Amino acid sequence: MAIGRDIYLDSRMILRKLEELFPPSTEHPALSSKETEGMAALLNKFVVDAGVFSKAVGIMRPDRAALQDPTFVKDRQSFIGKGWSPTAAANARPENIAHVRQCFDIAESLFADGRSWVASTPGPSLADLEGVYHFCGMREKSIFADCGCEGVWAFDWIISDLEPPPEYFSETIYPKVYDWRKRFKESVKAARIRAPKPVVLKGQDAVKATLTVDSSDQTPSVDLGDPLGLEEGRLVELYPTDGGGSAPFKDQGRLWRLDKNEVAISMQAPSGEEVRIHAPRWHFRVKKTPASSML
Repeated sequence: MAIGRDIYLDSRMILRKLEELFPPSTEHPALSSKETEGMAALLNKFVVDAGVFSKAVGIMRPDRAALQDPTFVKDRQSFIGKGWSPTAAANARPENIAHVRQCFDIAESLFADGRSWVASTPGPSLADLEGVYHFCGMREKSIFADCGCEGVWAFDWIISDLEPPPEYFSETIYPKVYDWRKRFKESVKAARIRAPKPVVLKGQDAVKATLTVDSSDQTPSVDLGDPLGLEEGRLVELYPTDGGGSAPFKDQGRLWRLDKNEVAISMQAPSGEEVRIHAPRWHFRVKKTPASSML
């Protein structure tokens, strides 16, 4: 997401920035509150760190066309590592199915008391929507980026796109998870009807719209007490640690902001304009640029 020349990399940060820009009102009810923040954070960690996302890919049937597509294989290897292959994925499938079944069990238990939404709210909250989308999923012969949630999105993705084996995953086995997904999709559909029609920009038009306006954030701030011990203006590398941290996915720039929640670097676009890249501290690494890279 770009706001002026400030670019936000991760869905968690994007949602929180939007909440900041659009304070709660009758027209824009709050997605989060002090009462739901903890549950939202737990759902985030559950989906990303407990392996729902990473293990889910491994339940795909070995005969899926995507697993035979060199582009898809290259994308997975760049994200997971060179050790990943369709053969390795097929061998690990039984273990991954067992893992994802446990995740569905946990999600099913969240609704045992009859609640409609994870945090017992009247409508979906950040605990349901917490997201992503840092998420990249898979369809046949294509890689797509989606914007969704650290809660229900993972389960919707598994059910909709990964074709989980019906003997282990079905509406009969997990009725509450499937109902949660249905409510969520209905809420999204209703919200889209209410929302104004977005302006669609393509390619260079989007680049121009981003680079021809001022930066929206004008306040640099580096915590000198941060454990990294970095100072403002230091040349650093920024990259994700939950996959995609190889050289093509590393950004390099001058440290502009650093606190316990956020890191931002300043860098130049090819056309010369300054842009700032913002990322959360969780699952992103910032470190001094090697001396050889500074030459």
